[in-house]
Amino acid sequence: MPTTAPTAPALGDVTASDSTLRRFLHGLPGVDAVGLEARAASLGTRSIKTTAKAYAIDLAISMVDLTTLEGADTPGKVRALGAKAVRPDPTDRTSPSTAAVCVYPDMVAVAKEAVAGSSVKVASVATAFPAGRAALDVKLADVRDAVAAGADEIDMVIDRGAFLAGKYMKVYDEIVAVKEASGAARLKVIFETGELSTYDNIRRASWLGMLAGADFIKTSTGKVAVNATPANTLLMLEAVRDFRAQTGVQVGVKPAGGIRTSKDAIKFLVLVNETAGADWLDNHWFRFGASSLLNDLLMQRQKLATGRYSGPDYVTVD
Repeated sequence: MPTTAPTAPALGDVTASDSTLRRFLHGLPGVDAVGLEARAASLGTRSIKTTAKAYAIDLAISMVDLTTLEGADTPGKVRALGAKAVRPDPTDRTSPSTAAVCVYPDMVAVAKEAVAGSSVKVASVATAFPAGRAALDVKLADVRDAVAAGADEIDMVIDRGAFLAGKYMKVYDEIVAVKEASGAARLKVIFETGELSTYDNIRRASWLGMLAGADFIKTSTGKVAVNATPANTLLMLEAVRDFRAQTGVQVGVKPAGGIRTSKDAIKFLVLVNETAGADWLDNHWFRFGASSLLNDLLMQRQKLATGRYSGPDYVTVD
């Protein structure tokens, strides 16, 4: 499903005012929902076996943002999560580490200590996650606290109320402010696609986030009924592909919530390869927001290595 975006020189002017931004976002091509879902379903039928499957499982492990975002999180739980992120399978040193651990801002320092000396990043949700219902100064203080504690990445939520009310410049300005407050930390912008209602809104949010400087665009918080789906992820992959074609700037994609099995993860990797291309098949540009996915990936990895599934105690229960 080809999309048509304005030429690169025009993009410098689209955020000059609320009216120009609105004109640009509503001028994006409408989404053919039937075509989008059919293509996502078709790509999901691709079969990957043997060596290619083993490669895909290791790649998926390396793309996991191992996540705990519960009110009952304790330092001990976060330390255990960090240890698992660094060495997902203590019995097999060939297993790759995950990309990151994702925690609340008050647990960043604990997570940072737990993954010290490894390649694992510490991501922190911020900006009054998951609802985003707070004043901007409160949101920015949230971000600065996480960065000061050592966060390598910030996962922010957009103001869905403002977006759905058509206050696009307000959302844009907030993302720009959070990006500045994030400093050197990479910024993931969460849309909560399940609350945006339409594919057209998801496309508009994707372009809005990228125009504002997002390093990643992310589907969901994992806290609502509808989270990452093949169709909404495919749409966001089309957006980052087209944005790079217009600007030369590459932006990552992170589907989050509801991806629980190796089979699901591999379907998403096929979407990445067939839509955005091989440049995104790297954990610098594609992530899975997940808590239970890693266990299934490890079980499937062990099955490929030994020919049998392990018992229920093979992986830790998060």
